[in-house]
Amino acid sequence: MKFKMNTLEKKWVLYDVGNSAFTLLVSTIMPIYFNYLAQTAGISDVNYLAYWGYATSLSTILVAFLGPVLGTASDTKGWKKKIFLITLLIGAVGCTFLGFTQSWIWFLLLFILAKSAYSTSLVIYDSMLTDITDEGRMDEVSARGYAWGYIGSCIPFLISLMLVLFYESLGITMETAMGIAFLLVAIWWVVMSVPLFRSYEQKHYQESTHQPVRSCMRRLGRILSDLRRERKILLFLVAFFFYIDGVYTIIDMATAYGTALGLDTTGLLLALLLTQIVAFPAALIFGKLSRLTATSRLILICVFAYFLIALYGVSLKEQYQFWILAVCVGIFQGAVQSLSRSYFAKIIPPDKSGEYFGIYDICGKGASFAGTTLVSAISQFTGSVNLGVGALSIMFLIGFVCFFFADRAA
Repeated sequence: MKFKMNTLEKKWVLYDVGNSAFTLLVSTIMPIYFNYLAQTAGISDVNYLAYWGYATSLSTILVAFLGPVLGTASDTKGWKKKIFLITLLIGAVGCTFLGFTQSWIWFLLLFILAKSAYSTSLVIYDSMLTDITDEGRMDEVSARGYAWGYIGSCIPFLISLMLVLFYESLGITMETAMGIAFLLVAIWWVVMSVPLFRSYEQKHYQESTHQPVRSCMRRLGRILSDLRRERKILLFLVAFFFYIDGVYTIIDMATAYGTALGLDTTGLLLALLLTQIVAFPAALIFGKLSRLTATSRLILICVFAYFLIALYGVSLKEQYQFWILAVCVGIFQGAVQSLSRSYFAKIIPPDKSGEYFGIYDICGKGASFAGTTLVSAISQFTGSVNLGVGALSIMFLIGFVCFFFADRAA
């Protein structure tokens, strides 16, 4: 039977189209601009990769604190839309200013601010899934969010790519081209969020109190205490921490990795564009497969595939190998993200979705503290970025084993 989304589901998916433009910017053009700023300041390739990784890790630490607190607060009646709007605007404004700084230190500081706000907005966005659809439709709606996010984000990316590659022909400087590109992504992100913001209504919530801050902290404390008894949820979060950190490390550091290896910049950007194009049908296919087989089985397949991808990264030296890597990542990237999101939404209480998704986001979307730190540290210690990326295979293996036992827990 053909799956058809309703109007609210489509508007929720549209935000994925908007925020994914920022994700693509982070994984493609942004590291290249930082590399330009770093080279101007005399920073080596290995240290450039490490600093980028450390900045990503620091943004994750901030989200680890902010996500659960704001997620819990968003479950209070009438708060979810407000917190969503504030984090969205901070992220978009930060993205805009990133394009107009020429100091590598200020660039990293603004990046940390923008990415932290972006990741926190996704805590709220993901928790909306329980309000905008029902359990039987979650897998496919979540999959379509990622699928259309991948293909839709290509529109501002292609315009930005043309600006960055042909700025001289346009009679502008590289700095001006970057500024326009970052501004374009920020505008795209905000505009695509408007339909959801105007139509969303919070259906599942906790009643507000006269002491909202204290109430939120008490609820968060109860959730953390409950996790010790919720073995299935706890084991899933442990598994998710390991395998999704690996996934997002590859997304966040792919361009930085290729640049550090000395690969052609234009080729890297086009390869990552191919990842987005491949991810579109792949996410839809996995969403349809969820009707025929268990979501947990599909997640295990994706995690094992990433284990093999990380091992492949050890031998990567040529441009064509990066293209192969890009295609393989595209096949499984959207699937493991969307299926993990819907799987988690099914096993948590809907009226506490913000609280649980706040914890989920500590190790979730955009949060790659362990992975980026591991790649950065191993790269610096061994002097080889290949070994740094290869070390991610350990995280996928641990994630696979933990998820296997989580799915079988009562």
